[in-house]
Amino acid sequence: MTATDTVDVGQGRKAAQPTRAFSTFEWMIAGRYLRSRRKETFISVIAGFSFAGIMLGVATLIIVMAVMNGFRSELLGKILGINGHMLVQPIDLPLNDYDAVSARLEGVPDVVAAIPFIEGQALVSGPAGNLGALVRGVYESDLRRIPLIANNMRSGTIDGFDAGEGVAIGSRMAQQLGLVVGDNVTIISPRGSVTPMGVTPRVKAYPVSAIFEIGMSEYDSTFLFMPLEEAQAYFNMGDKATGIEIYVVDPDNVGVMTNAIEEGANRPAFVTDWRQRNVTFFSALEVERNVMFIILTLIVLVAALNIISGLIMLVKDKGRDIAILRTMGATRGSIMRIFLITGASIGCVGTLAGFFLGLIVCLNIESIRQFVSWLTSTQLFDPTLYFLSKLPAEIDSGETMTVLLMALALSLLATLYPAWRAARLDPVEALRYE
Repeated sequence: MTATDTVDVGQGRKAAQPTRAFSTFEWMIAGRYLRSRRKETFISVIAGFSFAGIMLGVATLIIVMAVMNGFRSELLGKILGINGHMLVQPIDLPLNDYDAVSARLEGVPDVVAAIPFIEGQALVSGPAGNLGALVRGVYESDLRRIPLIANNMRSGTIDGFDAGEGVAIGSRMAQQLGLVVGDNVTIISPRGSVTPMGVTPRVKAYPVSAIFEIGMSEYDSTFLFMPLEEAQAYFNMGDKATGIEIYVVDPDNVGVMTNAIEEGANRPAFVTDWRQRNVTFFSALEVERNVMFIILTLIVLVAALNIISGLIMLVKDKGRDIAILRTMGATRGSIMRIFLITGASIGCVGTLAGFFLGLIVCLNIESIRQFVSWLTSTQLFDPTLYFLSKLPAEIDSGETMTVLLMALALSLLATLYPAWRAARLDPVEALRYE
């Protein structure tokens, strides 16, 4: 195999048609440079570290971004699943026409449900202890329209919820208070009856009719649902409601629906959406996600710098080979492409391996977490600290493609300078002392 081909022109034999770009010859030479031989072991070790660095960098980026996306998606789903996408609260006048307002709001386009509720804070007590709770009164029909509650009943039922005096509590609240379905939970509110001696706390016991498990530790240990009319009586609300929660088709589109909701309410009302109520929380998540992306990109950058150092050493070691190829007719472009292929092969294969490694880890991340927890006898993901009961991971195809393209671009850029140096090598200088 030679770097040039010969062609017959007329009567004579003339040389010199250069090989086409990225020909078999160039791939063959690049492949030989990638294979390890005894005297080139050190260079091959550097290439191996470069490959491992890019693979681990890409895999880490994919895994971390997937976990961050999973956190945001799970938290958003849990928060919006129980709190609603928009909240209508009364201004000036008490909300005693909540049934009529709810019916009007459900007639607004893209509104799925409008749920009136009573809300108050109280102390709940059971055989095993006491907890602060958020007591929420709703209709049974509305409680069934909240899939996060209705579809996640761990025990008991909400059948006949409006007719009885039973309450539904979260699984972690039941566990911490030592309660099961059928037991009584005592609810204590400081806003009780007014007597000549002042306001006395209201204390009442309710049977636990259902225990739900949302999967978000904060909500499972805080929320207690009771019938709306019973909540009105318990909190001395009369015929009034605290507000109306609205669920819409597209939660990301709530900004353009505010005017329609205000018109649909047809009464003085203050309308807020989930982004306004949780702006600090989700902004912090977004900042953390972007910073993690920048920091982890440095891993890929360091691996790309290893490619540069490895190729420069390879060029120094192969100076004699390059000079011989040049004297045989190889062009500067051909030499440059040989080293481009050599460096880019490390980057491309490392990126592909990192993609598959990251994909495998993301698809099995909860099993891996449980295995590592069992192996180390520690709890790596405490639900009380991270809100969720399991480690989530959600791969975004657009972000993953961005990571892959970035890794490939850095790998390709890292090969340019060493390849340019190899192409600029003077054959006479390289062979002078040979």
